[in-house]
Order: sequence, then structure tokens, then C-alpha cells
Amino acid sequence: MLIALNKPYGVLCQFTDRSQPPRPTLAGFGLPAGVYAAGRLDADSEGLLLLTDDGGLAHRLTDPRHKQPKTYWVQVEGVPEAAQLQALRNGVLLNDGPTLPAQVQRIDAPVLWPRDPPVRFRKRVPDAWLALTLAEGRNRQVRRMTAAVGLPTLRLVRVAMGDRRLDGLLPGQWRVLEHGPASASAPRRGR
Repeated sequence: MLIALNKPYGVLCQFTDRSQPPRPTLAGFGLPAGVYAAGRLDADSEGLLLLTDDGGLAHRLTDPRHKQPKTYWVQVEGVPEAAQLQALRNGVLLNDGPTLPAQVQRIDAPVLWPRDPPVRFRKRVPDAWLALTLAEGRNRQVRRMTAAVGLPTLRLVRVAMGDRRLDGLLPGQWRVLEHGPASASAPRRGR
């Protein structure tokens, strides 16, 4: 089984949390038993999270050798200059080594659901949106890459993994993409 979930902001990509007080987890969305996240999104990132009960599929989706592209819409602080975008396209040197080149372009502000809490608006500091696609997935990589070129990330939404897209799911909604030979069901809303 393969499930697409629109992970809301502030939700951990796990089913339990032992911290006090406990933080929201995937357990609150009425997902089928036996599925687990194929990859991660940080609590402060939103969007497409794939879940599966198939270990081989999870490996193919997440192993860097398979280079599954992941596409993000990234709201950044500042107005991107050509040199900053080119640096992302060339790959950025981070503290854990150079990144692979990214595909990146400026986009108009996408129509998205409101974030709770909202991104802090600053009248005197402009922001912009980028569509950024990576073929690797290091810890907080998009945030570290944009910061390295002088464009701190304000909001991060994953919209695609390979050919699987968010396609209209609202935060907390999920749908089955593959279930044996059949596919696709109506979106479901988490509790």
C-alpha cells in the first residue's frame, strides 16, 4: 500500500512522541495500521509525505542511489538574484559536504492553505517563492541550501516525490495511491 498525506505544519513524521507535552504525530490522521513514513519532513515543513507498508518500496523511494526527485515550493526571505539561483543550480557547499545540483526557478506565490501559525510578515523585508527540485535528501537540506546563498527559508512545502504529487490534498487529508493492483481512493480527512 502507498499513501499520500498532506502533512500539516507542526506534525512529527512518526506515530509516537515521548516528549512532554507530546507533540502532534501521524497517529492523529486515521491512517491504516502497519504503514510508516517513506522519508521525512521536519515538523516545520509541510506537504507531501508518502507512507507505505512495503519495505522494498520505502527503500526505492528514499535511498539516494535511486535519486527520486523531490520538489518543494519554498518561500524565502529576500529577492533572489541570478547568482544566488545559479549557486543552487550548481550545488552548494554545506558543512556535511557539497550538495548535488538542484533545479530551481522563481515562481509566483502559489495558492496554498493558510499556515497555522502564519509566517511572520515584515513590511520592510521582501520575500519570494522558488520551485526547487532535489535528487538527494539530507537533514534540513533545502533550508540549509537557501540559507547558504543568503535566502533564508520562511515556509517549505513539498509538492512532489518522483511522479507522485500533492494534487489538491488539504493539510491532514490523505489518499491511497496504490493498494495491490488497484489504485486511488477519495481523499480522507484526519481526525
